Amino acid sequence: MKDTKTLRVGLVGYGEVGGIFGAALAREVALASAYDIRPTDAMRDRAERDGVRLCKSVAEAVGDADLVISAVTASATRDAAQSIAASVRRGAHVLDINSASPRTKIECGALIDAAGGCYVESAVMTSVPPYGIAVPMLLGGAHAEAIVPRLGGLGFKARVASHDIGVASAIKMCRSVMIKGMEAIVIESYLAARRYGVEREVLASLAETFPTIDWEKQGRYFWSRIVRHGKRRAEEMREAAATVREIGLEPLMASAIAGRHQWVADAAATGVFEELAEDADWRDFADCVPQK
Repeated sequence: MKDTKTLRVGLVGYGEVGGIFGAALAREVALASAYDIRPTDAMRDRAERDGVRLCKSVAEAVGDADLVISAVTASATRDAAQSIAASVRRGAHVLDINSASPRTKIECGALIDAAGGCYVESAVMTSVPPYGIAVPMLLGGAHAEAIVPRLGGLGFKARVASHDIGVASAIKMCRSVMIKGMEAIVIESYLAARRYGVEREVLASLAETFPTIDWEKQGRYFWSRIVRHGKRRAEEMREAAATVREIGLEPLMASAIAGRHQWVADAAATGVFEELAEDADWRDFADCVPQK
């Protein structure tokens, strides 16, 4: 296994997560390259600042890479795997960190392995920004065990969940139903309470029932996260719904959660939250939502 200083890493997807990983990896490896389907001036500036080579194609980013990291949106997971499979170097590890259903990950693994790559499923188990490259990850697949030392040398905090592809993603997706479900419930409950003018009483009742939770702080955090990342969260929840459906259970809750996250994302896309300060209260977010 190569020393980390001689590694060449290719990132497919250079959004928030790809940018965080790219900045950390560029300090540790011989070359960090990245490709994004929708490059922006901000991405170009970030790549130049962080020492990441921003490429014009997937082939340019991954063709000579020892390690490829797929960090795209949930809905683009399969397309990214197809693009990587067309250019991956034989024997290169492909770490798929996307939030997708077990079946999608299995299909992606088949594509990569058939092309001569070594596919490793990864489930990122919490929000990346607070942790950076050290965010907790669960790995899966026949090549998972072999890649752990290399990832550890680069600063990742990863452990093997299973030698079968799909298990790590099942853990991630089932967790997402709960976590993003809580976010959706808070959005809906708090907004309704605000419109009725009963938020003080509702939050007081919640604090009495669940005294270990700071409901004001939690509300502010949930609102800010969904306003910023609602589209991505909605896509993930559609994959969570697919995960539930794949075992023969109708995803009534997961589908509804995806809908509420998409609803916030659609509101954010109109610009209604743009003037809010970084430390805005959840009431400020709620008051920006247009009434019908």
